[in-house]
Amino acid sequence: MYKSLVYIIILLFSFNAKASFILLPMDETTQQNHLKAYGITYWCLSKDYKASWLLNYRGGSFLLPDAEEIRKECQIRGVSFEILSDSEEASILNDISSPSQNMESVILEKAPKIAVYTPKGKQPWDDAVTLVLTYAEIPFTPIYDEEVLSDQLLLYDWLHLHHEDFTGQYGKFYAAYKNTPWYIDQKKDAEALATKLGYAKVSQEKGAVAKKIRDFVIGGGFMFAMCSATDSFDIALAADGVDICEAMFDGDASDSNYQSKLNYGNSFAFKDFTLERRPEQYEFSDIDMTLKRKIPVEKDYFSLMEFSAKWDPIPSMLCQNHTQLVKGFMGQTTSFDSALVKSNVLIMGTCELNGEARYIHGEKGKGMFTFFGGHDPEDFQHQVGDPPTVLDLHPNSPGYRLILNNVLFPAAKKKKLKT
Repeated sequence: MYKSLVYIIILLFSFNAKASFILLPMDETTQQNHLKAYGITYWCLSKDYKASWLLNYRGGSFLLPDAEEIRKECQIRGVSFEILSDSEEASILNDISSPSQNMESVILEKAPKIAVYTPKGKQPWDDAVTLVLTYAEIPFTPIYDEEVLSDQLLLYDWLHLHHEDFTGQYGKFYAAYKNTPWYIDQKKDAEALATKLGYAKVSQEKGAVAKKIRDFVIGGGFMFAMCSATDSFDIALAADGVDICEAMFDGDASDSNYQSKLNYGNSFAFKDFTLERRPEQYEFSDIDMTLKRKIPVEKDYFSLMEFSAKWDPIPSMLCQNHTQLVKGFMGQTTSFDSALVKSNVLIMGTCELNGEARYIHGEKGKGMFTFFGGHDPEDFQHQVGDPPTVLDLHPNSPGYRLILNNVLFPAAKKKKLKT
């Protein structure tokens, strides 16, 4: 009788201690591959597993159900994980729910459908988002102007724009690269595509694309942009119906006094900016801080703002990281002049030395957008023609984590932004 009672107690204890959850820790010391951990979470969502994002808990960890195939996938991809019992999971969630803790558990509902706006054919630069999506094994669909103008954005939840020029000035590469074969071919291809799509000028065609992307966001889409796609997108919207291109770009002179004709009400994030008229200047406007910042490499860092995970889960999700201090990196558009950021746009990352904005977020209609300055988080000054970054050397990159925060962000149940 006594032995039977002992066996029953042991059996009950074993049921209680049964592993039911997998934790992907995202703190600095435990996780050996932060970037691939996002890919594991996306993979689970794509297979209809439930997942939770534990904001501010050990660097923004992910909670998954325990399944043999998930364990194997973590092992294959080199992602650190911990096995939790029901009681351990309940204890963690109880701690997170405490009003005294700046933490929150956010349910991730489904894997978002991802599109990357990128031209067909190899470009003489690399796209950080495409690199990290590929590295994290998160599937995406490349699209470009034909797909956007034929309303195929409706098929996707999340859209990325990288090193793009929506103003029709070919990236302002004229002075340095006008005689190089790749620039000549790029200009020829862009003109042929504009003609094919029924536009007299590349600037008009790119403006139409920008307005389709605007409508995608207003209708409820999520848009993430880096480098020159950020300011050139807003400039194209503000300059709708105004010719801001000089003759070497579109064959005729720009409109007289075009600066005064800009409509800042059309733009997403920026206001009161002044366009750079000189075609030989590798700059679109004074939004960008590249030529004004004067920050030495060894001091080039930006700080992530801290938000209330319970009251402001949206910016909290976008800022999840294992460090609050992220090393800076350059781009055609490196960072944003804070004085030119609209008051309804949230600055989530800023450089303490000069107050520039590096990482911003806002709402437009039913959708949301995030702008991230710079070209490649692990290449301080990426030049045209440089080889792509090898992410196996940077599996814990804080800068690349910010990109992947945005990728998973649309999967979450949203709460209204209160900041």
